Amino acid sequence: MSLAHNAHLPIGVFDSGVGGLTVLNAIRQRLPNENLIYLGDTARVPYGTKSALSVTRYAEQAAKALMERKIKMLVIACNTASAVAIEPLQYLYPDIPVIGVIGPGADASCDATQSQHIGVIATEGTVNNQAYQNAILERLPSASVVAHPCSLFVALAEEGWHKGDLVKQIAEACLEPFRHADHAMIDTLVLGCTHFPALKEVIGEVMGDAVSLVDSAEVTAQEVANRLQIDDLSNTRMVKGDVQFLVTDGPTRFARVAQHFFSDPIPGSEIQLVDIQHFAH
Repeated sequence: MSLAHNAHLPIGVFDSGVGGLTVLNAIRQRLPNENLIYLGDTARVPYGTKSALSVTRYAEQAAKALMERKIKMLVIACNTASAVAIEPLQYLYPDIPVIGVIGPGADASCDATQSQHIGVIATEGTVNNQAYQNAILERLPSASVVAHPCSLFVALAEEGWHKGDLVKQIAEACLEPFRHADHAMIDTLVLGCTHFPALKEVIGEVMGDAVSLVDSAEVTAQEVANRLQIDDLSNTRMVKGDVQFLVTDGPTRFARVAQHFFSDPIPGSEIQLVDIQHFAH
């Protein structure tokens, strides 16, 4: 059944904080005429240190808050939430596409690798729950996947430290495990945290031209575009879409940090403070 009559509705995107803005930005760049709503659950960031049960509950509350605003697609712009909550959300909302960041990243890494030796960098929580490792091996069972946490990159990204000698030295230290002899074969590296695309340039410089970087934000935006087309949900109007920003805490800090992840300035006055904890699944 065609859902084209819903094409004007916005795409809902949620994350635990600001990192998901890299996904929102990539969607905005690829699909400028789409209306977007972004929800950052900044009151409970980070999700990576929480239990799977808690993260699933938070994700369901964020999804419900976005659904109440009439969205045509739900994008989970958070690796932790994508790992534990995508199936529950797909079950709860079968009438709209629900897309996470892990599946597209895993697909792209399998397409990119020539040697079938793939590296993953992410937060400690994402590495430990092995979401990327499992997703890649499901698609390419013969792959060798090595994952290491680079949590320090989150702080660098949020503070706008994206280049320079000090940042390069930190990146070299964080990426050192991939440069050991037993890992030297990797030809593909997945940026498995939504903060990391902000550091893509320095990561690429450290890893060298022989290693392809998979930007989970870019490949998720591509997946969004594909699903809109398949489901006949693309907004064909030729004017720039609206973007709304919702946060659960700290709109002023969100506006300050957002400039490091989103191409357009976000005035603090345009960020709406919302309470989503009263939403039950």
